[in-house]
Amino acid sequence: MTPTTETKAEHDRAAWMTLLAEAPVQELEAHWAEVVHPTFVWIRRPEHGSAMIRGRASGTGMQFNLGDVTVTRCTLQLGTGEIGVAYVMGRDKRHAALAALFDAMLQNEGESGDQATRTFIAALDRSRTRRRKAIVAETQSSKVDFTMLARGDVEL
Repeated sequence: MTPTTETKAEHDRAAWMTLLAEAPVQELEAHWAEVVHPTFVWIRRPEHGSAMIRGRASGTGMQFNLGDVTVTRCTLQLGTGEIGVAYVMGRDKRHAALAALFDAMLQNEGESGDQATRTFIAALDRSRTRRRKAIVAETQSSKVDFTMLARGDVEL
């Protein structure tokens, strides 16, 4: 693998890991029911913990510690050698396990040529886009525009 393709593969993996972590577990379960289940061994079974999240004032200012969130993580290895990792917010061990399984399976996709899981990832991306557009539309419908009206007899 050349450095450029390795970087692209790492970027793709980061993108699909994000999609798997953000996806509703029902979508992961639906796809899991359709695929051939690979053999795997647990490296780290799903476990709960917490992580500090950070924020920025106005999205661009200095970073600050916002607070802790509950996170579930796990790591597994497929029988073919690929290692899948998942970190998901919340306490859903099944979600973390499915995300780790799909992560490992996606790493194997390039060699096997099977595109079913990659097609699933594309569907997850479209689903996330729809969810985000719905949130934006709902937020825009309740937007209030605060303007200051000045009367002629008031000096500022």
